[in-house]
Amino acid sequence: MKLALTYADQRLGENVRELASSLDEPLILPCDVTSDEQVHGVYDAVADKFGGLDYLVHAVAFAPRQELTGRFVDTSRDGFRIALDVSVYSLISLTRGAVPLMRSRGGGAVVTLTYLGARRVFPNYNVMGVAKAGLEAAVRYLAADLGNDNIRVNAISAGPIRTLAASGISGFSEILQVYRDRAAMKRNVDAGEVADAALFLLTSGTAITGECLSVDAGYNIMGM
Repeated sequence: MKLALTYADQRLGENVRELASSLDEPLILPCDVTSDEQVHGVYDAVADKFGGLDYLVHAVAFAPRQELTGRFVDTSRDGFRIALDVSVYSLISLTRGAVPLMRSRGGGAVVTLTYLGARRVFPNYNVMGVAKAGLEAAVRYLAADLGNDNIRVNAISAGPIRTLAASGISGFSEILQVYRDRAAMKRNVDAGEVADAALFLLTSGTAITGECLSVDAGYNIMGM
């Protein structure tokens, strides 16, 4: 399998290159998703190198740190704009760029990552919860648009996992403990389990589109 990996800035680029060292010479490209020029550049490079595209994994989200503390009602206009642009519009723009490359292969699949904070209130998640709600709506609208092209679009709602992004959420360790206590399986999930679900949606779930698959050890089904 041939892979293309992208990074937002030089600091994150170092992490991606470290990951790439364990893979089979992936294509590594800068991609600030707020820049149409860089998004176009990624797809030009992918078209030149691979001639088409089968799968797109969208794993991008961001809100200014100050928007993830205090009261949601105090969300700034600029913070709201940034969160929705990076976390939601990027799925639309990246999927749009992928469409002609997937059509050339007879279809394809897109998977993005969301969180239960789109549907329920979590402390300090604030504007990111609204962004994830928008992301899940975008999944459904994109799925409806692209189904006739044999392009599927789905989301995975994963339980909390210690990641670089999670480090920006105050009280994250407490969230992990609550999940362990209340999930049906009485444990947290790991990145490998989320990756397995993504692989299924990309390669095997050929009649599944517009869905949000929970991978959270059953936390979302519990009432108390």
